Amino acid sequence: MPSLFRFLIVVATFGGLVLGGLYVLATKFEPEQQDVSKPLPGVKIRKQ
Repeated sequence: MPSLFRFLIVVATFGGLVLGGLYVLATKFEPEQQDVSKPLPGVKIRKQ
C-alpha cells in the first residue's frame, strides 16, 4: 500500500508541474496578432 501512495504522489506532482507549465505558457507567452490575407482560388472580386 505505501508504494501506491508514493506512485500517486509522484503522478500528482508531475501532473501539477505539467499543468503549471501550460498555464504559464498560455498566459505569459501570447503570440502577436497579425493580419493574414490570402487569395481564395476561384473567387473573383467585381470592381464597380
